[in-house]
Amino acid sequence: MKQSIHNLEISTRGQSLYEVTSAINEWVRRQRMQTGLLTIFCRHTSASLLIQENADPTVRSDLEAFFARLAPEDGPYHHDSEGPDDMPAHLRAALTQVQLSIPVVDGSLVLGTWQGIYLFEHRVRPHRRAIVLHLIGE
Repeated sequence: MKQSIHNLEISTRGQSLYEVTSAINEWVRRQRMQTGLLTIFCRHTSASLLIQENADPTVRSDLEAFFARLAPEDGPYHHDSEGPDDMPAHLRAALTQVQLSIPVVDGSLVLGTWQGIYLFEHRVRPHRRAIVLHLIGE
């Protein structure tokens, strides 16, 4: 059994879904493990991870609009010390995921035909987000 760990930094331009599938799959291939399990972990409380359709961009815009309605920036929040987008960002992250587990077979991620891995930035202003990749396998 072998393990590899990598820190992936993603620069965001503000609220949006940022596809990171290619960068992650490339790193997995370089590890030369044929079979294993990849854990992806987002080290933030105002951003999250999603596996979502990557063929039709309207899926992403509809998701963003849904979360904007679900956790609006003008809500009656007590926590606002980091700006009006901070508490809604925490709520959106709480409703999604900060960790994903994806099987690796034949040296590649096992994703469905239309599936992509996304960092979901919930804050309005740009951020540098840290994603930890941990691959265990052989």
